[in-house]
Amino acid sequence: MSLQEQAATVAPAVSASPPVLASIAVARPVRGEFTYSVPESLASQLAPGQRVLVPFGRGTALGFYLGPAARPPGENVRLKPIQRVLEDSPSLPKDLIALLRFAAEHYRYPLGEVIRGSLPPGLSKPVDEKEAKPDVQHFAVALVNEVPPSLARAHAQSAALAYLLAVGGSAPLEEVSHAIPGARAHLKSLASKGLVRVEEKKLEAGVKEGLIQGRPDRLTPEQDVAGGTLREALDTGAFQPFLLHGVTGSGKTEVYLRAAEHALSLGKGSLILVPEIALTPQLVGRFRSRFGSEVAVLHSALKDRERLFHWQALRKGEVKIAVGVRSAVFAPVENLGLIVVDEEHDPSFKQDDSLRYQARDLAVVRGKQAGAVVVLGSATPALETLENVKKGRYRLLELKRRVDDRPMPTIEMVDLRQERPRDGMMTDEAPILSPPLLAAMEQTLGKGQQVILFLNRRGHSTVLLCEVCGVSLKCTSCDVCMTHHRSQNRVVCHYCGLAMPVPDRCLECTGPMLKLGIGTERVEAEVLERIPTARVARLDRDSATSAEKLTEMLAAFARRELDVLVGTQMVAKGHDFPGVTLVCVVMADTSLAIPDFRAAERTFHLLTQVAGRAGRGKDPGRVLVQTYNPDAEPVKRVLAHDFDGFAQQELEWRKALAYPPFARMASIRLEGEHPEQTASVARHLGNIISRNMPPASVGVRLLGPAVAPIAKIRGKTRWQLLLKGPTHVALAPLLARVEAALVDVPSAVKVVIDVDPGAML
Repeated sequence: MSLQEQAATVAPAVSASPPVLASIAVARPVRGEFTYSVPESLASQLAPGQRVLVPFGRGTALGFYLGPAARPPGENVRLKPIQRVLEDSPSLPKDLIALLRFAAEHYRYPLGEVIRGSLPPGLSKPVDEKEAKPDVQHFAVALVNEVPPSLARAHAQSAALAYLLAVGGSAPLEEVSHAIPGARAHLKSLASKGLVRVEEKKLEAGVKEGLIQGRPDRLTPEQDVAGGTLREALDTGAFQPFLLHGVTGSGKTEVYLRAAEHALSLGKGSLILVPEIALTPQLVGRFRSRFGSEVAVLHSALKDRERLFHWQALRKGEVKIAVGVRSAVFAPVENLGLIVVDEEHDPSFKQDDSLRYQARDLAVVRGKQAGAVVVLGSATPALETLENVKKGRYRLLELKRRVDDRPMPTIEMVDLRQERPRDGMMTDEAPILSPPLLAAMEQTLGKGQQVILFLNRRGHSTVLLCEVCGVSLKCTSCDVCMTHHRSQNRVVCHYCGLAMPVPDRCLECTGPMLKLGIGTERVEAEVLERIPTARVARLDRDSATSAEKLTEMLAAFARRELDVLVGTQMVAKGHDFPGVTLVCVVMADTSLAIPDFRAAERTFHLLTQVAGRAGRGKDPGRVLVQTYNPDAEPVKRVLAHDFDGFAQQELEWRKALAYPPFARMASIRLEGEHPEQTASVARHLGNIISRNMPPASVGVRLLGPAVAPIAKIRGKTRWQLLLKGPTHVALAPLLARVEAALVDVPSAVKVVIDVDPGAML
C-alpha cells in the first residue's frame, strides 16, 4: 500500500464540543496520546490544535489539545488537569492535525514531537501567545533594477542590494538582515542614495508589493495544455495528483505560477515546495514578483521571529501562498487548493534526522486529505513517481521542448582513459582539465560567454595515500578518508569536522604521502593556472560560508562579473544564467561507486540537472562530460538525452531485485560507543524480527544485521538492518516489535527506525 493510499485510513478530526476529558499529545519523546481532565474554567476555551501547558512527570510540558477523550480503563485512575491554555486560537488547523497524526504513525515517531517540530520557533515552547507575537513588519524595497557600477567595490552594500533584486525587489528587513550581516546599516546608506526604500507595514491580503515583471506574453503550446489541465482540475475542487515532466528550460515554473494564480482566483491557497530555497532565490523572486505580499517564505535561513511572522500570516489567512523547503509541507495554508513539489526527485526532500519524513510523499498525502491538486515537477522524475504514473495513480503532463524552441544543449563525452592516462602512482598531480575541455573553455570565454565546472566533491585532493605501505589517511573517529584542503594546509573529515595539519610522512611507516583524487578547490586552482585571465569563483560549502557570500557570488555571476563558476551540486539546482553556454562535468564517476541501489539514478539526475544550466539564453549550449567509465549506463543515457531508456532499464533492474518502487523498505540503524555491545544489540533485534513471522508480514525479507557501509562516525560503531516487504502494512508489525524491544536496549546504543530510507550509508 502506497503512502497516498494509506492516507484514506487517517481518522477525521474530532468534534470541538466542550470536553470533560482531553486527549493531549505531549512535546516529549514519548509515544501515544495522554488523557487529562479539563477544569471548568478552561472547557469553553479549548479547540483542537491549541497549545496547552500540562503537568508531566515531576514538572510541566508543552502539550497539544487534540480533542475530547474517553476515560481510561480502570476505576482508580487519577487524571491530572490541564494547567493553562496558551493561545486564544489554535496554532494548528484540523486538517494539519490529521497530517501530523499520519506522519507520526507512518514514520514511527512520537506525535507530540512531530507536532512540535512542525511549528515555528516561538510556538514550539510553552509560552503564552501574547509573548510570541512579533512586532510590526519592516520591508526593504529596491528602487532600481540592477546594482549600479558605483557600488561594485562596496561589497557589503552591493550584496544587500543584490539580495533584494534576486528575490524580486522587496523583502522583509528581518530576512535581509539574516542573509546579509549589517544589512540594516547598509540599507540605510542605500536609502540615502535613493536606491532603496524601507517601509513599515502589516501584511494584508491582496497587497502587491513585489515588482510585477517577468510574465511572458504567450505560453508555449505545451505550457498552455498543461496550464489548462491544471485549471480544470482546480475547478473540480478534488484531489488530483500530476507529474509535470518537463525538460530543463521548458518553463515549468511559469506553469506553477499560472496554477497558483488560478487557485488564488478561486479563493484557494497554494503551497510550493523547493529542495533548497537558499540556493534558488530566483524562484522566490518570481513568486514575489507575481503575487507580492501574498507570498510567505518558510526556511531555516530566516530569523526565528521572521519565520513566526510568516507562519502566523498564513494561519490567519492574511497570506495565501507559502514557498518553502521540505518543512513547509506543514505550513498552515488556509483552504489549500494547490501543492507544487518542484524538483520532486531531489534527495533533499527526505529528512535524515528526528522525524525522518519524505516531504514529497507527505505532500501527496496532504493533497488527498485537503482535496487539493498536487503537481510534482521534474526534468528527471524519481522512479517511484514514474511507477505511480504507469499504474494510473498520477496523471502525466509533459513539456518536451524548451521555451522559445531553444535547442537542448549538445552533450559530448571526454574519455579520461585516453585524455588523462595514468602511469602508476607517480602521475597523481596530472592535470584534470583535459585538452578538449580546456579548448572548449577558451573558445567560450573568447566569445564573452560563461562556463560552469561541476564536481560533486569539495576540497583539493580526496585521499592522502602512503606511497610505500599504501595506507590511506583516515579520520580517527570515522571510518572514512580525510580530505586535503590545500588553501588551509589541512586535512578535514567531512563527517565529524576533525581537522589537522597535513602530515609530511605516513603515520604508519614514515613513507612519502601521495595526494590522489580531486575536489573543487583543486579544479579552481587549475583553471587559474591554465587560464590566468579568467575571473573564477568557487561555490561549495567551504567558500559559501554564509548566505551573504552565497547570494553575492550568484548575483555576481548573473551580472557577468565572473567568467567561470566551479562548484558542487549547489550550481546544479534551479539557477537560470542566460550567459552560460558551456557546462563541464569534471568527473562523472564520483557518485557511481556509492554502495546504494539509487547510485545510478542519482548520478543520472545530477548530470542531467547540471547539463540543463547550459544554453538557457539566446546562444546554444554545450556540455562536456569527463569520465573514466564511458560505458556506465547513466553516462551513456545522459549523453543521448535518453531519460526514458534509462528509467525503463533501471525499473526492470529494481523489479528483478525487489527494490523500491516494487517493494517498501525500512532501515533500523544502530550506533554505540562499544563495538561488541552494539553488535550484540543488532543481533538481538534481528532475532526478534525473524522469530515467528506474523501472517500480515508474509513476503517481508530481513537483510542483516550487518556493519553499516560507513562503519564508524564520530567514534561510534554503526550497524544496520534492512526490511523489504510488499507493502508498508506488511512491515508495520515487525517495526512494532522493534519499538517494543527498545525499552530493554542499553542507553549507550542508539536505535533509529527510518521508514522509506533515502540513503543506505
